[in-house]
Amino acid sequence: MSTRVLIVDDSATMRAILTRMLSSEPDIEVIGAAADAMQARGMIRELNPDVVTLDIEMPGMNGLDFLAKIMQLRPMPVVIVSGITQKGCDTTIRALELGAVNCYAKPDGSVSNLIESDGGTLARMVREAARVRFVRVPNAPAAPRAPVAHNPVARQTIAASQGDDAGVRLIAIGASTGGVEALHHILPAFPANCPPTVIVQHISAAFAPAMAERLDKQCTAKVRLLESGSILQPGYIYVTPGNDKHAVIGGGANKILAKLMPGDLISGHRPSIDALFESVAQKLGPAAVGILLTGMGQDGARGLLAMRRAGGRTIAQDEATSTVYGMPRAAADMGAAEKILPLPRIAERALSVAGL
Repeated sequence: MSTRVLIVDDSATMRAILTRMLSSEPDIEVIGAAADAMQARGMIRELNPDVVTLDIEMPGMNGLDFLAKIMQLRPMPVVIVSGITQKGCDTTIRALELGAVNCYAKPDGSVSNLIESDGGTLARMVREAARVRFVRVPNAPAAPRAPVAHNPVARQTIAASQGDDAGVRLIAIGASTGGVEALHHILPAFPANCPPTVIVQHISAAFAPAMAERLDKQCTAKVRLLESGSILQPGYIYVTPGNDKHAVIGGGANKILAKLMPGDLISGHRPSIDALFESVAQKLGPAAVGILLTGMGQDGARGLLAMRRAGGRTIAQDEATSTVYGMPRAAADMGAAEKILPLPRIAERALSVAGL
């Protein structure tokens, strides 16, 4: 069955381009195109699309206000289609916090440049968005969901010692679809003296700086883009820039170094959560905490298992609060997660393990 898409964009040219790009896919049907929020509201009620692509710079009610209303009254998968200007990036990150499931960066240049450079990216985002199930994350901590069945062979190979709580030297976090919203819930709880924290969030490189800047304004700890060769410091949260390089951890006994390394795709991604987690397992063993959040696919599951086998403490987001229970499910299935927790309890657990 085809995925039914409604396109919302104030530019007639852009509506035509997006329609052409998506309609060429045999499993995607563009059922309508709206020029503004008012028209889109009526078409959503009438046509009930599976996915909406939404421009955020529109006359009348802007895309952010419209998105907020959608998520409040009728939550549904929305892919933001945004220019990569500074203003566009900032607004896109806010849209992801509000519940948009992904963001598609419109490149600068001609119409032909957009079509030629797409490479099926928008269609992939639409397909992924159609699989999203929306949940309301409670403000109060919820009881943890019982873990799904683990792989008994994997469980036997996990280190018996789970590390010294007061000796945590690093927190590593991986996230994909729905991750920006999840990070918005978790990171403001991190104190100014938190262990150095490194995040791989699957996001376009164009939007990573705006994500780091916005999180920095919301958090007590300082949030920065990760730079290769940096010595990681307590009180800092580092966001991988998404620049087609893997983030890995190195260094000696007294310092932790970050490196951005070229390489092949790992688990379908570059940067890959698996690459980060596996380097943390190798370099820090029991002196680290790994957190795997919502996302499509399996990236991070194998790396989280490596961390647990090395004695690290590991946490996966539960199904009830995940936008997409793909990566955390894979981790749970292979016994990689020591704890499977709802989103509101993850920061508390990680900080408790770190002795904070």
